[in-house]
Amino acid sequence: MTELDLLTTFLEIYRRGSLTAAAGALGVSQPAVSGQLARLEERLGDDLFTRSRNGARPTDRAHELARRIGPHLDGLRQALAEDAGEPACRGTVRIGAAGEFTQARLLPALAPLSRRGLVLHITLGLSEPLLVSLAEGGLDLVASSVRPPAKLRTLTATPFVDEEFLLVGTPTAARSVDPLRLAEDPVAALAHLPLVAYAEELPIIRRYWRSEFRSRPPNPVSVVVPDLRAVLTAVIADAGITVLPRYLVEPALNAGSLEQLHRTPVPPLNTLYLVTRAEPAAPAVELVRRRLLEHATTWGPL
Repeated sequence: MTELDLLTTFLEIYRRGSLTAAAGALGVSQPAVSGQLARLEERLGDDLFTRSRNGARPTDRAHELARRIGPHLDGLRQALAEDAGEPACRGTVRIGAAGEFTQARLLPALAPLSRRGLVLHITLGLSEPLLVSLAEGGLDLVASSVRPPAKLRTLTATPFVDEEFLLVGTPTAARSVDPLRLAEDPVAALAHLPLVAYAEELPIIRRYWRSEFRSRPPNPVSVVVPDLRAVLTAVIADAGITVLPRYLVEPALNAGSLEQLHRTPVPPLNTLYLVTRAEPAAPAVELVRRRLLEHATTWGPL
């Protein structure tokens, strides 16, 4: 294990925020990453991260080290990629996706391509208008939560990754639910709890109630906000309960600020699609599509 390997591992942890994410990016096990970090910290005589269930928070020494070594390691990576037959990327790729997914998964996977010269223009929004923009030539690729409708026959969709949805609320909300009644009549057991929703039509919540309870939610609605991160914030503040993808709520579940209110033998899933126009894609667009598909194999259900 050379000093360069140790520094490379450190930089991945620093940029990705956790040892697990760094291990996935490097293609090694989490214990291997932990061991490499321990060796580097021993060599430097200082801690580089404060570790918790929510990830790895850099220390001041880590910030200093990342500033010093980051540009040099990036330059070495680009040179090695070019020598290995992966030339620097050229061009701009216009991507459409939901803001929450972009922050949590898309940008960590694609940002390294910018060091090879690729320019990313990302538009945040709902799948339906993003797909229309793609069909009209305004975007090159969309990470969509729905399959393109038949009328957009110029588009082609590839199943990408599955989102796993959880019904969550605060511990206070959980204590207000009778577990026996929840098992016998979940709709009635949960009906007193207000809903925090992404849209007035309750799209995610309504889908969960229909698939798991064979019913529409009778609950009152307390907050409507068109951003799942804001929905999460409102639920943690005890404004109500909601349904969110696992990748978004897992840190709050691990911290104990939220609890899963209902469990099923088979978790409800929603497939995300990578959508492009049916015509042959430009090399930069194909590079982005291929990279996302490769990264998705390490994520599991989101």
